[in-house]
Amino acid sequence: MKKRVISMLLMSMVCIWLAGCGNTTSAADSAAESATGQEQTVKTEQTNGAEQTTDAEMTASQGGTAQAEAAQQEETEKRVAKDGAQMQTEDKSMPTRVPMEGGTKINMYFGDTLITGVLNDSETAQALIAKLPVTQHVNRYSHDFCGITEDLPYNEEEVHYGWLNGDIDYAINAPYFTILFEDEDVSEQFGDQVNIGVITTPLSEIAALEGSYDVRIELAEQ
Repeated sequence: MKKRVISMLLMSMVCIWLAGCGNTTSAADSAAESATGQEQTVKTEQTNGAEQTTDAEMTASQGGTAQAEAAQQEETEKRVAKDGAQMQTEDKSMPTRVPMEGGTKINMYFGDTLITGVLNDSETAQALIAKLPVTQHVNRYSHDFCGITEDLPYNEEEVHYGWLNGDIDYAINAPYFTILFEDEDVSEQFGDQVNIGVITTPLSEIAALEGSYDVRIELAEQ
């Protein structure tokens, strides 16, 4: 009887010990699985972060490319004074633009000096012609005579950069009435110009004038 009791006690202790080992092994496995899961989570987060960074870099790159393409397209579409102009380049003493055939002839009196010109058939020029005679105040600057004038209508498709020597322009940004007689080769940095005509006297005659004038502009005999 005592032997049976001792045997049963020994078997119970072995079961308890085995049960304890099983729990210890299960906890270790759980810890390992947990560590593995955390490692995978970190790797996933790092991978997702790298993908997000790559996406951000791609987006920035695409944005930069789009801006460059837009700038290039704007440069390609940039309208300048010589576009569609009939020009002469042999006689540098005379205006570069050839006056429009059948255009409206005008006289502009800078004091005792007469500067003649021809206005074209643009909407802006026709609006000015309808107002003639007018007196326009202008000041001498490095490459033009220019003065603030009344608002005139204009066609957006005729707005351009730069000028040709001798051009009579309407600058929409003030607006200005201006006669440009020098620096056509560096003029394309200046925008907001609408050509309304050209003078028909030698460039030196207007370039020789100094100061400010109240210019009388009137129709000439056609």
